Order: sequence, then C-alpha cells, then structure tokens
Amino acid sequence: MPLPLHNKILLGLIAALCFSACGPSSRTRRYNRAQVQESLERLESPGLVIGEFNLAPKGVVDGDTLKVKGLDQSLRLLAIDTEETYKVKADRRASDADFDAYLNNKKGSRGRPAKAATPLGEDAKKFAKKFFSGVSRVRLERDHPKEIRGRYSRYLAYAFALKNGSWVNYNIEAVRAGMTPYFTKYGFSRRFHKEFIEAENEAREAQIGIWKPGCECYPDYPIRKKWWDGRANFILEFERKASTRDDYIVLTNWDALRRIEEKLGQEVTILATVGDVKYGDNGPSRAMLSRRLFSDFPAIFFDKDVFSSSGIANYKSEFVAITGVVNKYKNKYNNKQVLQLLVNLPSQVSGKLAPDFITPAQPAPDSTNTETSADVDASAMLAPQ
Repeated sequence: MPLPLHNKILLGLIAALCFSACGPSSRTRRYNRAQVQESLERLESPGLVIGEFNLAPKGVVDGDTLKVKGLDQSLRLLAIDTEETYKVKADRRASDADFDAYLNNKKGSRGRPAKAATPLGEDAKKFAKKFFSGVSRVRLERDHPKEIRGRYSRYLAYAFALKNGSWVNYNIEAVRAGMTPYFTKYGFSRRFHKEFIEAENEAREAQIGIWKPGCECYPDYPIRKKWWDGRANFILEFERKASTRDDYIVLTNWDALRRIEEKLGQEVTILATVGDVKYGDNGPSRAMLSRRLFSDFPAIFFDKDVFSSSGIANYKSEFVAITGVVNKYKNKYNNKQVLQLLVNLPSQVSGKLAPDFITPAQPAPDSTNTETSADVDASAMLAPQ
C-alpha cells in the first residue's frame, strides 16, 4: 500500500536531516520526531524562506525543475519557463529533419502557443547543470509567503546557489543567459521584478539563447509575452484590491479555503483560473476554479441565462475574478460537506480574455465583463513590496 504523502514528507525530512548531520565528527546528531515535525510545519507554513537543502542525485531535471533531498516533490522554479527537453526519439528525429514543420505539427489546430522539446530546451538543461556543478547546497525561497505549492503539489521557489561566498539567484541568471524569458503567465515576480526585467533586456541586447536570430527555439515569444503580461496585470490589479479587503481571496493561497469558509453565507470575490466548465441540462451549471489537482473549487450557476451571459466558458484556462455567496452542500456520494460559490449575476464574472491571436475568436462576453485591470507597462512597473 503506498505511503500517504504526509509520511513520505516525514521520511524525506528524516533522511535529509540525518544526511546533513553527518560530518567529519564521529558523533552524529540525532533528530527526534518533534524536530522533524517542526521542519515539516515550516515547509508547509507561510513564509518566504523554505530552507537550505542538498541537491538530489541527478537533481537537475531540466532548465526550470530541480530536485533536492528532503522534499517529496520536485521544485517548480518561479518566473522562468525553459523550453522542453527531448523525451521521445521521434521528436528529436522530426526536429532534426525540419524544425519549422516539427513545431507546426506540435501546435496543430490549437490557438495557444505550443510547448515542445527543442535544442534550446536541451541547452537550458546543460546551462542548469553547469550552474549547479560543484554546488552541494541550495537555498530555496518563495515569492509570496502564502504561495507554497503549485497545482501539481510542487514547491514554488527561487533557487539560490552559494558561489564565491554569495547566494546567486539561478532563476534570474537563467533569464540573463537567454535560456528563458521572464515568465509572467502566473504573475509578475513580487520580489525580483526589476532584476528579471534587467536580465531579460541584457539577453535580448546580447542576442543570446532564445533571442539569437535563427535559433532553433520557439519563434513566437513576442506573442507569448503579450499574453502573459496581460494576465499578470490582471493578477496585479486584483492583489492590489485584496490588500485592503478581506473578502478578496486568491484561491492558490495556502489559507484560501479557510478564509472562504469563514465567509459562509457572505459574498466574496475569488481570483482563479477557470478549469472544467459544464453546462447543466437538468441541474445547475458549474465552473471549476483551479486550485490543486483533484481539489478544484466549484462556482455554481443555477440560472442558465446567467451562466451563458457571464461568458465564463470563454475564460477557460484564463484568470477571472468571480463574485458570489459562499455556500455548503452535502455530497450525496460521500456525505461530506463541500464549499461552493453561488453566482447570481453575469456581472459577477470578470477577467482577462486571451488575445485573438492566442485563441480562436469567440463570442464576446457581456460588456460588463470585459477587461477590468489597467494595462501596466511591465518594463516600467516596479514590483510591489
């Protein structure tokens, strides 16, 4: 029987602590369960510093993913998105034969930019291996004290390596080397926005990595950047409002469900991406707001006209600010009480629609639900403190 996630984390922490305790001394420090539990609680509690860890064997997975000893999941490195590495021989052969045709085939009929393995993705992995070569310890920090894990339970982190007596931020250096753009699809960096902008500008001006003319890499970064920055501006505007209002809740925050439950029977506004959307023929329609895999949050529309007029289906995979009354119902299959959001008006859904060049044209939502955030020039904006 597989170990529960909680136990896996405990075992990983015990191993990491024992490993770090081993040194030239013949005496080995012993860690009791209370100390391990304290470390676990620190990992899963709000705060900017995650800790210092030893890299795992083969700890560099690719250009934007690392593994360290003591954590149950790999790390998703923040504000970067390197191209993919080749995992299928057929992809490498197709890429070598005709790179442009290979990318077009990967994109197919979808409107959104495709992710695909590329030579630049391989270069990014080599860059990461070289950067962490000879590095035994990495320091992991968060961008936001409440953003702990991503959708797939990976820790969200900046990774620092100790070089010549100073901690160097790998995420920023990967951008400076042209291995990745400044990735803002899930928001601007709150702590290092200025540094990422400067690093990307350096790489562009030097025409290295993804910015090198004729490189075998994604050809559509200007399109991707415009899409990502539009989403980031929407998030920024919501978070500015949320800083002074307790009824504005970011669904990916570690305490989001607790805060929502505290508002039972009251109206709240939630920031989230839209996942699965279902029109209910014989019951309410619903939009699942993305949080964790298998743990998304339902927004319920009892009125079919409200559901259609809100344009919620147009926002699939995009960010929305959605307002409704917090409600609980009993799941008839397991008798558990489930939180949900009851939406009563079309104007309670607003968001940032992807540009027409990202997704095929769709019917425009009600005019009250169009873009609500100011268009901020990302290159001129300073990250909020």
